Amino acid sequence: MNVPEGDRRVVIVGDSVAGITALREVRALGHTGPVGLIAADPDGCYPRPPLSKKALVDSAGDPEGWSLADLDVDVTRSAAVRLDTERRIVHTEGGHGVYYDALVLATGARARRLAPEREGEFVVRTMQDSTALRDRFSSASSVAVVGAGFLGLEVAGAAHRLGLSVTVVDTEPPLMGVLGPFLSSAVADRLRAASVDVVRATAPVVPYGDPIEGIAVDGVAIPADVTVSCVGEVPNCEWLSGTGIADDHGVAVDEQCATAVPGVFAAGDVTFRRDADGTVRRSPFWSHAVAQAKVAAAGALGLEPRCAPHDDYFWTEILGAPVKIVGPLPPAGAPTRVDGSLADASAVLEWDHADGRRTVVAFGAKKSVGWLRRRAADDV
Repeated sequence: MNVPEGDRRVVIVGDSVAGITALREVRALGHTGPVGLIAADPDGCYPRPPLSKKALVDSAGDPEGWSLADLDVDVTRSAAVRLDTERRIVHTEGGHGVYYDALVLATGARARRLAPEREGEFVVRTMQDSTALRDRFSSASSVAVVGAGFLGLEVAGAAHRLGLSVTVVDTEPPLMGVLGPFLSSAVADRLRAASVDVVRATAPVVPYGDPIEGIAVDGVAIPADVTVSCVGEVPNCEWLSGTGIADDHGVAVDEQCATAVPGVFAAGDVTFRRDADGTVRRSPFWSHAVAQAKVAAAGALGLEPRCAPHDDYFWTEILGAPVKIVGPLPPAGAPTRVDGSLADASAVLEWDHADGRRTVVAFGAKKSVGWLRRRAADDV
């Protein structure tokens, strides 16, 4: 990358939160040279977290698009289809060839489907997904949500708010893998108190019918007007075939968010890290995407990043109760300290870990992110 900084062309592929954050960070770090954005979402650039919350209830909750007018960026509205790492060119579906000196991959992921060959399976990943599901909710009375993670419970919460009968199905208790047994139990209690049916499956859930008419759980049919799959994501990296950058897990990155190819960095849901023992770790969370994007942008400019490539901050909603978390997950065992009431969704909980770190959770309690960070650092 022996190009004068002022002439260096930085190209970001993907208008995800990681892509837009990387774009803004490149400019914030003082780069005045050319910047390009290759983006394929027909609805443009917009924040995705609202799509599974207020946007499912009312169109007034649709996220507003991000403006790029102040960033002096050359936007190519076409999907990337091939990367030539030797000539440093990104080829797009529309026939464009976009040259780069440094590249940031932020193509995100798409929703995994249980029955992609059949009609009637809903997912929530894009504005179009959210709009289609909201429209279907308006004529439905029952919803089956497959997956009791953050996304699944947000979708269930939106359906419940609209007065629909909701069933949530998973092979483990709600949010067990993320929040641990203590909070998982509290979440399950809150769901059941609101008459949301929580079903534990011992085998993979199978949608039935075409169009889909419901799901089969351990051989028992659960009819539903709407079936929503919230069962993970598939990294959008097929277009990188042959480059050595990606595999079935996505794009591997190091602590500098650099890939296996010099001059190419990556951030967000398309990425993964591999531990020394070979364990693959993915962190498909908004906070991580933002942190990685800032590190990748700095790497693209040959500068030191202004933050770490990870951020242990998470937030969601459980039937209208905001849940904010700072610190490592999942916390094990009972909390070290509890202030307030879990039953009334007005609690602050703490876990002190053996390595000296602390996890702080505001379960419905109105606490700012800054306050939670200070509490986790023992500054409150």
